[in-house]
Amino acid sequence: MTFSSSLPNGSTQTRLIRIGRFAIKHELGRGSIGVVYLAHDPIIDRDVAIKTFRSRLSLVEKKQHEQHFINEARAAGRLAHSNIVTIYEASSEGDATYIAMEYLQGRELNKMLDGGHRFTASEVASISWKIADALEHAHKNGVVHRDIKPANIFLSADLQPKVVDFGIARAPNRVTDQMHKAEEPYTLFHDNLLGTPNYMSPEQAMGHAVDARTDIYSLGAVMYEMLTFRKPFQAEDTDKLLHQISFKAAADPHAIEASVPLALSKIVMKAMSKKVDKRYQTAEEMALDIKRFLARTRRDQGRKAKLEDIEAIVEPLPLRHSRLFWPVCGGIVALLIAAYSIWRG
Repeated sequence: MTFSSSLPNGSTQTRLIRIGRFAIKHELGRGSIGVVYLAHDPIIDRDVAIKTFRSRLSLVEKKQHEQHFINEARAAGRLAHSNIVTIYEASSEGDATYIAMEYLQGRELNKMLDGGHRFTASEVASISWKIADALEHAHKNGVVHRDIKPANIFLSADLQPKVVDFGIARAPNRVTDQMHKAEEPYTLFHDNLLGTPNYMSPEQAMGHAVDARTDIYSLGAVMYEMLTFRKPFQAEDTDKLLHQISFKAAADPHAIEASVPLALSKIVMKAMSKKVDKRYQTAEEMALDIKRFLARTRRDQGRKAKLEDIEAIVEPLPLRHSRLFWPVCGGIVALLIAAYSIWRG
């Protein structure tokens, strides 16, 4: 990393100006652990996001988060999908580790939900089938995300989703610490509790081993919140929350919000089944059901629009032509049915 101390006000503070070959433009955001910068890649001539962790970490914390970064780069680096963030490079320079990734413009889903944004059922379905398709791609490449939640779903201005943060993903080339094996439930359980447990699958909440179906449950929980504007389970005490996730059945989304279509509510509840063998067995199955829902919705909307067109044509006919009223209506309907049949092929 390269720093500069020549700030305009003569301060002795240092400013980060370069990480590796990437020229830093400005800071995008920071948390308790990491900092994300907007940077420019002079070789490819494109803007990138650079994620690195803050310097004020203990050696143990630094090692843990360094592994997290490497795992993220290795897991996401195996994948090439339009709805998964692209990792360009991961490297260490001096005592710092960083990841250069696709620069995304938009907002995280959790920030949109916290800000009161309300999604329509069609928007939820459109976003979710793309995430499910992305998860199917990941699963086929041996990657299980294990931390699907609104904070790890990024939405562009036109609501195109990107799955981000594969730091605790299970992948064939995952880095593990020397004390625990990658498949040990404790390691997974401990890692997940670093974040919010609201979207954990029951098997995660109980500290059991997981497979790709844990991502399916978590996506169902995200859909649940998008549709009902509340999390499936809520408790101030973490142990109570984990118990609810493990053993309590959530209310159906359509029972909470009457505007939620029954078909979409059933998809969510199947994805969130407590028993893994009752869920969708693949993310592809879930994506297909969501796409069928979207197709039916659009077909129904098309029929409604045609009926409205008929009403708009028929309504202005003057009463003095009442003897022609029904023959004209019949002719209009016949023409519309013929046109629809041709359109349907």
